[in-house]
Amino acid sequence: MIVGNLDFTVVEAGPEDGPLVVLLHGFPQVSACWRRVVPALADAGYRVLAPDQRGYSPGARPTGVAAYHSAELTADVLGMADALGAERFHVVGHDWGASIAWQLACRHGERLATATTLSVPHPLAYSTALASKDTDQEARSSYFPSFREEGSEHGMLANDAAGLRFIYLASGLTEEEAAPHLAALSTPEALGAALNWYRAAGGHLIADLGPVTVPMLHVWSTEDPALGREGAEATADHVEGPYRFEVFEGVDHWIPEHAPDRLNGLLLEWLVQER
Repeated sequence: MIVGNLDFTVVEAGPEDGPLVVLLHGFPQVSACWRRVVPALADAGYRVLAPDQRGYSPGARPTGVAAYHSAELTADVLGMADALGAERFHVVGHDWGASIAWQLACRHGERLATATTLSVPHPLAYSTALASKDTDQEARSSYFPSFREEGSEHGMLANDAAGLRFIYLASGLTEEEAAPHLAALSTPEALGAALNWYRAAGGHLIADLGPVTVPMLHVWSTEDPALGREGAEATADHVEGPYRFEVFEGVDHWIPEHAPDRLNGLLLEWLVQER
């Protein structure tokens, strides 16, 4: 899919006249993370678009950290919806994809029918938890500096990508589940671009955020090592529109892979309200 001067690799499914649902993956993954979600939505009559996002698509890999500012990442998604003729659409994001879903909900709410965020809470709820000495979010996020370090992709890819493989396997993905993501990110160019999302992160993610009035569904899982309960529960304080909070007990960070049936049922129940 062409958006501006970028060519995104995408998965498309479902009827062309169905309501559009855009699925946004996180790090270190590509759209294959949604492989057990796409069919359920498409079979229910939704038009599903799951892109490999900026930096992850070989044809959408600009150089320089500034190219991965949140404004550029949100513009990509809006451009995809425009390309499909969708004035309004549903967005579902996991991990970094959830961060972009929050930016869309906060700054471009008029374009969204609903927004669903998996794992990552509202940006202000996250930043408050991160700064608090009463939570363990700072410890949970202690990997950020190493990810942001210039050239860190080379260390992760050394010794047959031992570092990147460790991230997948230690966090609960199987070798089979990790395989498509590892294949996509196995070069310094690809992994470096993906890590630019971390390098570009900053105050712009929380600056001038207005109240969220878009219907919001937030899902947090109890065994997520990177994101704690405090930010998840505090998200409600930053949403003024219809809001639903669901906790997946006993599920790790990889919600689309490890709880797809429950997630699919929840999404189909949630999305229909604005169909």
